[in-house]
Amino acid sequence: MAYYRQVGEIPRKRHTQFRTPEGGLYAEELMGVEGFSADSALLYHRHLPTAIVDAVTVADDRGPLEPNLPLKPRHFKTTDLTWDDADAVTGRRRLFGNPDVTIGFVRASVASPLYRNAAGDELLYVQEGEGVVETIYGALPVGPGDYVVLPTSTTYRVVPETPLSLLVLEATGHIGPPKRYLSAKGQFLEHSPYCERDVRGPVEPLLVDGEDVDVLVRHRAGLTRFTYANHPFDVVGWDGHLYPWVFNIRDFEPITGRVHQPPPVHQTFEGPNFVVCSFVPRKVDYHPLSVPVPYNHANVDSDELMFYVGGDYEARKGSGIGIGSLSLHPSGCTHGPQPGAVEASLGAEAFDETAVMVDTFRPLELGEAALAGEDPRYAWSWSRRGPDLD
Repeated sequence: MAYYRQVGEIPRKRHTQFRTPEGGLYAEELMGVEGFSADSALLYHRHLPTAIVDAVTVADDRGPLEPNLPLKPRHFKTTDLTWDDADAVTGRRRLFGNPDVTIGFVRASVASPLYRNAAGDELLYVQEGEGVVETIYGALPVGPGDYVVLPTSTTYRVVPETPLSLLVLEATGHIGPPKRYLSAKGQFLEHSPYCERDVRGPVEPLLVDGEDVDVLVRHRAGLTRFTYANHPFDVVGWDGHLYPWVFNIRDFEPITGRVHQPPPVHQTFEGPNFVVCSFVPRKVDYHPLSVPVPYNHANVDSDELMFYVGGDYEARKGSGIGIGSLSLHPSGCTHGPQPGAVEASLGAEAFDETAVMVDTFRPLELGEAALAGEDPRYAWSWSRRGPDLD
């Protein structure tokens, strides 16, 4: 993360004796990325974080991925997916994937197991519901519109208070604010659409007692369930720049202009070979002859995935898309407003729409959950004729 945070008790100097009230030593753990050469946090445990008593391979079958063939724009409805007492970790259903990112969706109603993704950072977007993401760094209350950034190897679990609908991105690297928003020392710059004041992090330690505690770990070779001698939520204090954090989409300040602004003005995060953008309610273009909806465009280097989460998305009217829909516009296809949307937008002063966009620079393949919720009519919604129309 872009700035330093301290939570709980820590000694004045790093890597010096820090004793418990009983006189023993707390156990240090350095969580760091890029081999001690980038951001890190130093955590102080009541017990050894290395003490495992068992390790078992767990089946990791998320179903096959299929290429987008025939190549065409597609529409998927998360509202068509069914759930049975799902949790936010094992209940995820894979929608899309490529070598850089796996994109899933879950409607979680029960607490997840303790979990750690050791293969890359995760980004959760809360579409609906409220709950708590408990982590070794502390607890993060979350609600509608929250993005939750979970650094690689953060042990956590998700506890719903009401059913949580989550879009989940699992990266093969790190996710953070776009570099162009940050100074050389990591401060958000003046042109950034959000800043440190908008970021929420843990505020106090989360201490839980327990012995022989299971933690499900995703790693580069699959899934393993470790059993730890003591509960991993035993950190009395930590400090550093690497920790989980929350940013709400409603705190994103839209960048507007006299004519239509390109999608990079909506960028919120960047990951390995993908970006995440936030489209929020905003005033629209104010040139007297402006056309507020997007122009037709061809993403020659990326696939564009849009998740519609609120309001009324002007450019897609008449396409069948609604709240909870995902549209996929792949590289190789030109896409743009639905018929009639351009004329209908003329003279508009504001748009009331909220959407999360993921642009990937390698093609997205389709998972079982996407295929289970596909509306096959979408590709023909511009011409209004095609093989899947009634």
